[in-house]
Amino acid sequence: MRLDLSVPQDKPFDVVGVGVNVIDYLFRIPRFPEPDTKSDAIAAATQGGGLTATAMVACARLGLRTRYIGKFGGDQIGRLSREELAGEGLDLGASVVAAGVPHRLSIVLVEEGTGHRTIIRHIDPRIWLRPEELDRDAVCAGRILHLDGYEGDAAIQAARWARDAGIPVSMDAERFTQRREELFRLTDILIVAQRFGQEVTGHGEVGGILEAMHRLGPRVVGLTRGEHGSVLSVDGERIEAAGFRVDVVDTNGAGDVFHGAFVYGVLQGWEARHILLFANAVSALKCTRLGGRTGIPSREEVCAFLRGHGVEIPAPGLGKESAP
Repeated sequence: MRLDLSVPQDKPFDVVGVGVNVIDYLFRIPRFPEPDTKSDAIAAATQGGGLTATAMVACARLGLRTRYIGKFGGDQIGRLSREELAGEGLDLGASVVAAGVPHRLSIVLVEEGTGHRTIIRHIDPRIWLRPEELDRDAVCAGRILHLDGYEGDAAIQAARWARDAGIPVSMDAERFTQRREELFRLTDILIVAQRFGQEVTGHGEVGGILEAMHRLGPRVVGLTRGEHGSVLSVDGERIEAAGFRVDVVDTNGAGDVFHGAFVYGVLQGWEARHILLFANAVSALKCTRLGGRTGIPSREEVCAFLRGHGVEIPAPGLGKESAP
């Protein structure tokens, strides 16, 4: 099964992402604390996060020409986020720096053993992108546009421009956001966590969720299911791919990097099964390290991991399936 999306070729970037970025203060702890107690962390780290920004880092590490468009606070935390993304090779020329506005930050508690996390966020309302801060040429400079939906009106504007330019729109949604129904209708690829899919559609069973998601507008819909892998439906035809067992340290960012790897597979022209297996592997490998980005692998690392599990992925850019 193939996605058969019409992807333009003559673009300066492979993917453009419009969405949020954040700085995470991560603490790996033995167990989630009780109220009015103190506990020592097993490990701690500071690194960037955010749905779209982390997906774009995954794209860059996999070898794609990547542009990120978002808003940075004018403080030290905003500078840290900007420098980290630039260090990954992302083009930030169309991003915005908001002077006098604090950057997004999160405190992330990660439980040892399970990898489960609790996130506490601080978001100044002035940090959201506005439609007038976007440049049409910059948004439409990629072969695929990836969104997370948090940017509301700005996300709608970006999706409309991409649609008018014949650029497929990919979306990662994790919460009920402003104008989400309109944004879903402008989306070609909509993949969400199964729990959120249940909340959005009111269905509990995978088939019902996927059918209801198709009715929202996208041709390609899918669910990430943690250790159980992922499932994709293209025009109603369904395919599943199992997850991979790894020693989980932290699940933070697993869905974000899945989307980046999925975009990579789409741009290679792979059939759906290989795209899902590749994205599942990237997500699994990420979970072996603390933080949303530390464990994001290179393409070579992913292919070696897959070969160890008896899976052979087509060569990049061939656009067709290789022999098993």
